[in-house]
Amino acid sequence: MQASPKLLHPIHLSHRGVPCARRKRANRKAHSLTTIHLGNLMLAVLLSAAALTVHAQQTAEPIASNESLPDAPGIGTSTVGAESEPTAAPSSAVISGTVLDPNGNVIEDAHIALTNRSGAIERVVQSGPNGQFAIADLPAGTFRLRITGKAMGTYVSPPITIGAGEMYIATEVVLPIAAASTDVTVYGDKEELAEEQMHIAIEQRVFGVFPNFYSAFDWNAPPLGTRQKYKLALRAEIDPVTFLGVAGIAAAEQNRNIFPGYGGGIQGYAKRYGAAYANSFSGRVMSSAVFASMFHQDPRYFYKGTGTTTSRAFYAIAAAVITKDDNGRWKPNYSHVLGNFAAGALANLYYPSSSRGLSLCITTGVVETISNAGNNLFREFLLKGITSHVPIDANGKP
Repeated sequence: MQASPKLLHPIHLSHRGVPCARRKRANRKAHSLTTIHLGNLMLAVLLSAAALTVHAQQTAEPIASNESLPDAPGIGTSTVGAESEPTAAPSSAVISGTVLDPNGNVIEDAHIALTNRSGAIERVVQSGPNGQFAIADLPAGTFRLRITGKAMGTYVSPPITIGAGEMYIATEVVLPIAAASTDVTVYGDKEELAEEQMHIAIEQRVFGVFPNFYSAFDWNAPPLGTRQKYKLALRAEIDPVTFLGVAGIAAAEQNRNIFPGYGGGIQGYAKRYGAAYANSFSGRVMSSAVFASMFHQDPRYFYKGTGTTTSRAFYAIAAAVITKDDNGRWKPNYSHVLGNFAAGALANLYYPSSSRGLSLCITTGVVETISNAGNNLFREFLLKGITSHVPIDANGKP
């Protein structure tokens, strides 16, 4: 009975020691497994992260490649759009210039039309305050400029061929003066201009003494009005030099006993003086006022001043029978020719009966017409240089 406790005690100790050792081994094994599981989990996480990174890189690379390299022809909508657009850069050709008048002054607000080869208008602009213009954004091609201005003529340029992106500067764009513009200047205030012309004529004197009223040194001088034609004719006939000239003619006739029916002495001289002045007065008034107004012709001689001596002489002689009308057109000089013969007809009223008749009319008319031709030669070749108050810019025919 006593041996039992001894047998039980070793069993008890053994029973308690074995489980403890096993538990320690089990705990160490569990700890190792836990460590392995954690390591595997961390490895899985790292592998997953690496896989995601590789996938992202593989996904991003084609996008970058697509942006940097063009698509193959026919692939993608962007290629189709690029194929439909022009490959050349848009043109920016420019045509410019400056519009001038014949005196070199700029013309503002000139109308500038650009036409193409077929004549159709491509563009219309106006010149600026400095006369300049510019037509930009033009396609390559051949064009012409057609330019007009107020009271001016028309300028048409030669063909202008210009390439894409080029600049062409039009030179010598000069508008001519329109014929209508001269009429506007002349007839803007006819009465005032005619009065001015009459005063210019009255101031013109050879050596400052002898009247040279009927010489017009300005080829484009405005015409005289009817009132001015009469006033100038009367002014010429009451000039003191006219009375002195008539006195010299009467003295010469008295000396040579022309028109003997007048007799001699002071009475004969007075009659000759009266007849000579009547001839001068009637001839001047009839030709330079009455008929000049009736036929609307200018009674003045228009100084030519250019050309050969022969051409100027021929012009001066012809001016006795050809003259300008009030519109500046050349016509037969009805006023002077008829005025001379009318004065001859009137002479039959006061010349002696022995000297009257058709011959007196014809002789007076022919002599006065020839005398006008001789006076014109003096006007053309001699009188301009010795006449006072000739306008500085009046040099005859341009």
